[in-house]
Amino acid sequence: MTAINNPAADVFEAAQSRRSIRAYRSDPVPLETLRSIVELGRHAPSGSNLQPWQVHVLTGTTLKRVGLAIQTAFLNDEPGHRRDYDYYTDPVFEPYLARRRACGWGLYSTLGIGKGDHEKSKAWRAQNYVFFGAPAGLIFTIDCKLEKGSWLDYGMFLQTLMLAARARGLHTCAEASIASYPDIVRRELGLGEDRVVICGMAMGYADGDAVVNSFQPQRIGLADYATFLD
Repeated sequence: MTAINNPAADVFEAAQSRRSIRAYRSDPVPLETLRSIVELGRHAPSGSNLQPWQVHVLTGTTLKRVGLAIQTAFLNDEPGHRRDYDYYTDPVFEPYLARRRACGWGLYSTLGIGKGDHEKSKAWRAQNYVFFGAPAGLIFTIDCKLEKGSWLDYGMFLQTLMLAARARGLHTCAEASIASYPDIVRRELGLGEDRVVICGMAMGYADGDAVVNSFQPQRIGLADYATFLD
């Protein structure tokens, strides 16, 4: 096992080594490991203990079936697909626009995809929908009647799972792209219209030799977001 898949020693190392991994080894993740990671999410905090999360953990044939259904819709430019919610503002404004562009073009540059190369960029984007070849894919939903506070709680649940994965020598990639096809997700998982598809998540052992996994976007400094008052 390569160093990239070494388990994190503590929560600080887990947070610092957590990043979006977009290429995975084919090694399956033991079911008991997946269960232990998802079960740790029970301890995530939530307002008034509402615990608004529901997660479907996909492996094997189910993972392939769901991923292929979404990827096919994307590659065929099927009409009528739309997120249940807006992830970004329209338009995205500064300073967030510059950060988004730096992340996107930095990733594409790492992959050797130039600006305007729509064919290569679409082929790469298609990998999102099959969870980048990870042996496990998670899909997260929430009751449509819940408010923003519960969505904040959900973020803590997601982070708990991602840090737990690092503690077990696994990596993840949270995927808002999966939420671009909520009707397909609901159809394939047998979910009702009352379930909002928040995102997906790839999980597995990172491919340490994949060039894409060398990309790490720049983080803003402590002084850019924190104010300490005495």
